[in-house]
Amino acid sequence: MSVLVLVLAVGAACCLGTGFVLQQQAAQQAPLKDFMSWRLLLDLVRVPRWIGGIAFMVCGMVMGAVALGRGQVTLVEPLLATNLLFALLLSRHLTGQPLGRQGWAGLALLAGGVTAFILAGEPEGSDQVAGPLRHWLIFGIVTGIALLLAAAARHRQLAAGPVLLGIAAGLLYGVQDALTRVSGLRLSEGGWPQLLASWQPYAVVVIGVTGLLLVQSAFETAPLRRSLPALTAAQPLAGIVCGVGFLGDRVRTDTGALAWEAAGLAAVVTGIVLLGLHPAMPPGSGGSSDERLRDLQPH
Repeated sequence: MSVLVLVLAVGAACCLGTGFVLQQQAAQQAPLKDFMSWRLLLDLVRVPRWIGGIAFMVCGMVMGAVALGRGQVTLVEPLLATNLLFALLLSRHLTGQPLGRQGWAGLALLAGGVTAFILAGEPEGSDQVAGPLRHWLIFGIVTGIALLLAAAARHRQLAAGPVLLGIAAGLLYGVQDALTRVSGLRLSEGGWPQLLASWQPYAVVVIGVTGLLLVQSAFETAPLRRSLPALTAAQPLAGIVCGVGFLGDRVRTDTGALAWEAAGLAAVVTGIVLLGLHPAMPPGSGGSSDERLRDLQPH
């Protein structure tokens, strides 16, 4: 494993975690009538704290893209999932809450799970992207699930709405990371003409903006602990599926390795949930999530 890829991925996770906290603090003050509307982004662009959060997020995405260009998706995605650790550290500073048993347990599970998956799977990259049929099939299935979840969150005003939006955004971001690597391969193989002639870079932009809207809508209606764990858990899972599915990434598939890989991913998800539900995560100040969701109900 390249030390540079490790530093870039962890640096990206730090920027993403910081950016998510700042974005949620701004989004929770946005008018609820803008829920799942492009007007939400137009309102937030006037808020300096949100702009700062977006700046951190863009920085993280750039570092992540460079890491994806130098390493395989199945390696980088689990490392990007540690963004929740940095979000918790910032939130802990803002709230003054100690980590306690729950925080330390979540930290150990997340870090240990990432380590177990990488050591057991020994991810290896490849420059051979799968054919168009397999590419479009996996891309369509993952993005289709994400859009269905987003539709369910919009049309069924449930307390689970922010969780559904978080999962949907995480799936889209995982696909976006995979397509970012494909775009990098196109650029290295044929330069800018081949990159601009392919559909992947344009899909990266569309998916990124759509994911941003879903994330801000989730942040607007509920505390960070309702949406960020779901987003953080879904993104690496989607990225790994895409990496193995159509990017040619390889992981060990013997029985022992598969068992450790599954255990590592399970530990990652469990650790994310524990950290996301930690009292140090911002509860929001724009009214309780239940009250804000009730405000979305038609009268």
